[in-house]
Amino acid sequence: MSLDLLFDPLFRLPFITGLLLAGLLPLIGMYLRLRGEWLAALAFAQMASAGALVAMVMDVPMLLGGALAALVAALVKGLMARAGAHAYALMMLAAWGAGVLLVANHPLAEQAGHALFDGQLYFTGEAHLVASVVAWGVAAPVLGWLNRSLLLAHVFPEFHRARGLDPRPRLMVFDVLAGMVIALATVSIGVMAAFALVFVPPLIASRFARSWRAGLALAALVGMLGYSAAFVLSLGFDQPFGPACALLLVGLVVVSSVKSDRL
Repeated sequence: MSLDLLFDPLFRLPFITGLLLAGLLPLIGMYLRLRGEWLAALAFAQMASAGALVAMVMDVPMLLGGALAALVAALVKGLMARAGAHAYALMMLAAWGAGVLLVANHPLAEQAGHALFDGQLYFTGEAHLVASVVAWGVAAPVLGWLNRSLLLAHVFPEFHRARGLDPRPRLMVFDVLAGMVIALATVSIGVMAAFALVFVPPLIASRFARSWRAGLALAALVGMLGYSAAFVLSLGFDQPFGPACALLLVGLVVVSSVKSDRL
């Protein structure tokens, strides 16, 4: 295992970009888990990957293509709220089919497709870093504004109806925010790595946190620590980042399950 590359300036920018996303994705995941919609994260990621590949084939920035595809997915999710997991499954199938066909039939899409699915984040650029900083600057106040409504919709679902309020506009805002953040993460660190950071840290936080705010903080901490360890291991052993991140986070779930059973 060689750790010399960890000190190479070439990898500082990708590491910081991923670290910012690793702290933000679990926060989005906490609210998705609260609403029982964690599968939407995978649908958003798959749609974003397909959109990014289409954009690359059309000589358009992949970030833009992924964001537009995720925006469409978020709007479809809002319009098909009653369909629940069925809508997510249909979006995943459509995006997966489109992505695989592009990779199979367009030479330029093959390398990008492997990067998206394998999770190679080492070639992210300044645009990804700037977008990640902007994402934090937008998501933090928006989540703070939505926090009460999202919690009330789960704990006291009749609250909005009793006061004659319609919760759907705020829920739609959250869906769009989640879609945009997950799209950025998908283009930056890959489909399954983004999904793992949305799904696993909230799962661990729900077992140990004693309050909602503590859960948010713990989820973000687990995400950043897990991401950092995966980055070191994948770079040190010259392995794809996505699988390393997913396996490490799954290992954290197993370890935390054993410890929680002993408590």
